[in-house]
Amino acid sequence: MKFSLEWLNDFLETEATVAEIAAALNAIGHEVEGIEDPAEKLAGFHVAEVLTAAPHPDADKLQVLSVTTGKGEPLQVVCGAPNARAGMKGVLGLPGAVVPSNGMQLRKSAIRGVESNGMMCSVRELELGDEHSGIIELPEDAPVGADFADYHGASPVLDVAITPNRPDCMGVMGIARDLAAAGLGTFRLPEIAPVAGEGACPVEIRIEDSAGCPAWYGRVISGVANGSSPEWMQRRLLAAGQRPISAIVDVTNYLMLAYGRPAHAYDLDKLSGAMTARLARDGEEVLALNEKTYTLDPTMTVIADDAGVHDIAGIMGAEHSGVTPETIDILLEIAYFDPERIGVSGRKLGLASDARTRFERGVDPAFLDGGLAILTALIVEMCGGTASDVVRAGSPPAGPKVVAFDPALTRRLGGVEIEYDEQRRILRALDFEVGEDWQVTCPARRHDIEGPADLVEEVVRIHGLDTVESVPLPRAEGVARPTATALQQTERKLRRSAAARGLNEAVTWSFLPVAEAEHFADGAALWVLDNPISEDMKAMQPSLLPGLLAAAKRNADRGAPGSRLFEIGRRYFRGKNGASDEKPTLGLVLAGEKVARGWATGKAQGFDAFDAKAEATALLEAAGAPVGNLMVMGEAGPQFHPGQSATLRLGPKNVLARFGALHPNTLKAFDIDGPVVAAELFLDAIPARKASAGFARPAYAPPALQPVTRDFAFLVPAGLAAADLVRAVRGADKAAVVDARAFDVFTGQGVEAGRKSVAVEVVLQPGEKSFTDAEIKAISDKIVAAAGKVGAELRA
Repeated sequence: MKFSLEWLNDFLETEATVAEIAAALNAIGHEVEGIEDPAEKLAGFHVAEVLTAAPHPDADKLQVLSVTTGKGEPLQVVCGAPNARAGMKGVLGLPGAVVPSNGMQLRKSAIRGVESNGMMCSVRELELGDEHSGIIELPEDAPVGADFADYHGASPVLDVAITPNRPDCMGVMGIARDLAAAGLGTFRLPEIAPVAGEGACPVEIRIEDSAGCPAWYGRVISGVANGSSPEWMQRRLLAAGQRPISAIVDVTNYLMLAYGRPAHAYDLDKLSGAMTARLARDGEEVLALNEKTYTLDPTMTVIADDAGVHDIAGIMGAEHSGVTPETIDILLEIAYFDPERIGVSGRKLGLASDARTRFERGVDPAFLDGGLAILTALIVEMCGGTASDVVRAGSPPAGPKVVAFDPALTRRLGGVEIEYDEQRRILRALDFEVGEDWQVTCPARRHDIEGPADLVEEVVRIHGLDTVESVPLPRAEGVARPTATALQQTERKLRRSAAARGLNEAVTWSFLPVAEAEHFADGAALWVLDNPISEDMKAMQPSLLPGLLAAAKRNADRGAPGSRLFEIGRRYFRGKNGASDEKPTLGLVLAGEKVARGWATGKAQGFDAFDAKAEATALLEAAGAPVGNLMVMGEAGPQFHPGQSATLRLGPKNVLARFGALHPNTLKAFDIDGPVVAAELFLDAIPARKASAGFARPAYAPPALQPVTRDFAFLVPAGLAAADLVRAVRGADKAAVVDARAFDVFTGQGVEAGRKSVAVEVVLQPGEKSFTDAEIKAISDKIVAAAGKVGAELRA
């Protein structure tokens, strides 16, 4: 939120500098994001008087002015403004000054052959408004030669980040109250005389949706002249980033920014019948003030008359009933809307506004009459007119919250000793009523106060968070016990192992579009959020692959030749009785080029399913899975290519991982050019290691004797996986066979159709003595017999 120091001084009587105010705001929890001094932008611009004005000798629309700043000789300036004339006073930009609106640096130049020593400026050029039909005309008493920044009263502007729990500080008044409580000055409210009503309000106001709009106050002002707002108001609005529009619109914006209270004004001549706060009808449309049309549904509160909707309640008004310079009679609306309803409606419509920001956080429900009185007084003062009596429909949430407070809590919870009288002073300065028995009545605007701990926060915040002593937590003597869980330790190992294998860790959103989530759900119940940050990202991820695929696509779109990505996270499902079911998972995606083209490799090579299998197997081993016992089986899922994918299992039901090339339909759904291979490791399926008796590992004792290597060639059915054969060979003699691997597969001449030859290298490790030929023969017989159980026979 932006506001000028000049505006702050309307509510805070202080001698503090802008730097001291910024420091105080940071200290009490309102982060100052920036300070802008408009006087810096207006450097080089001075109040000047036009002495003479003569036509340009070579241009019909230009004049040659003689201008003085009271210092030195008059300057010659070429000007095209129609209102430039002798005797007027305006703003002269001298050579070297930079025009705020376009960043152009002024310099002495020739315009159509006539020398010009600067520029007479318009309101728009100095970013003081939108007026640009002529140059600025200053009053006759404007001091010639004065810096325009000093004359104009340019005031520093502070940009403050207001946290969502402090809607009471979404207006300058709330900021001033906090600063005054912190001892930076005296809080004051500007005196505005209320305007008495002159007759009954001619418009009936009704509430049909009391849940969405508990209270709505209004009144009519007849006979207004809607011109420009005064210069002081425009300065404040411009400092806050608001464009002045007209007096009536500016007053409603002023009320919102100064007091945190949004309001709305309707052109009475454009209304028909009673004005009603009701639920929208399904499919009802409204053209809003931002010139966009929105389709409403029955969950949204609107303000409407007999003809249709005139306001998306608490968010934005309709364009056709807004006030214009020709407006004569207006209806004022100041209401209290349900914050939750406003937030849901705004997200559904994708419509953000200053009013929505305040209403969905919660405005002051007790400031209806006060806000309407200020609104009326300012409009009547600026635009004239006659106000009707106030009409009130409904009532705001009533009943102040009372909290029983123990000032000793400040020491116990806040860690700082503060005198009880000082605590009472701070709370009262923040507009809390504190009884002698420490029963604290909270202002209605302080929705964030729920209990005594919140009052402690208020006291400590204003007293000074820097006064809280830093105290280390107590720690038991001795060596600290490890705090990481077994799963956390496993994830750390996996991160190191994946990075060591050349994979890059990605961190993606846990939320997905519903269509992408359903593509990977495999029929499981999805978690779909009722109140998502974005309607496009409201399903919790049932797989890590969609996020990784999106990241790989972004890389490819930006010219990356390949992506090797992994992520460790959670898959989310709806469990029994609506409970959350979270599954720790590692996902990886390999896309694009595996090996770049080159003189040694030829064409670029892509990834295949075996690359995904290799990564999955290596990472499972790093996680402590018994990879030697893994079974390769099918059914990786419909997202994978059925002929180029599989699962890794311990037994037929315990799936530890799935891997393979993604199905062309999956690539099409994610708009990715293939091929792409991927894998998912289900960390919760990895069996836990048995607890060891001690912490120390057994000493490494290398074998005393050299191993013996033997090769076997088996004829096996063509459909038999080599891994099944290797597993059978390893189990033939667990004492002697320490390793086995397939190193060749052959089909063709000498091998009958429907079969293949698989060559297996077996490593035998003797124990206390070397193997004899008879012992090796016996072990070999065991290996051949074990292979025979899976349909293999020794090749002749």
